[in-house]
Amino acid sequence: MILICISTNLLSQTLPIKEEVEKRKSITIGILQGGGSLVGFDLEFLLTDRFGFQVGAGFVGYGAGLNYHFKPSIRSSFISLQYWNQGIGESFAQNAVGPTFVFRGKKWFTAQFGFGVPLERGPALPDDFIQPPFMFLYSIGVYMPFY
Repeated sequence: MILICISTNLLSQTLPIKEEVEKRKSITIGILQGGGSLVGFDLEFLLTDRFGFQVGAGFVGYGAGLNYHFKPSIRSSFISLQYWNQGIGESFAQNAVGPTFVFRGKKWFTAQFGFGVPLERGPALPDDFIQPPFMFLYSIGVYMPFY
C-alpha cells in the first residue's frame, strides 16, 4: 500500500514534455517581392528539410522559385532559381529567370540579390530602351514563418 502511494506521487510530479513543431512555411512581404512587384509577397513551402518552393504576387507582377536552404530550417538563408514577371497585360514590362542569394535574419529581416536573364520585353518598356543581356534581381522585406 505504501509503495502504491509513493509511486503514484512520484509519477504525478513529472513535467509534460512539450515538443516543438518545426515551422515549414513562410510568408515574406516587402519591396520588389512577388516577382519584382513594387510591393508584394511570397509564400514558401519546404518540400524537404532543405528544398523549398515559393510563389508570389504583388502590385503589379508575379513570380516563383525553387529554393535550397543552407540549414534544415525555414529561417535559414538560401539560394534560389527565380522567375520574375514584371507587369500584366498593357503594364507588362519584362520577365526574367536567374539565380539569387536570399539572406534571412534570425527573427524577421530578409534581403535578396542575384541576376536574371531577360526572356521577353513588354509594351510598358519604352521603344528606345535597350534590353541588357542580364539584370540585377533584388528585394528587401520581412518574413514570418508559420505552420
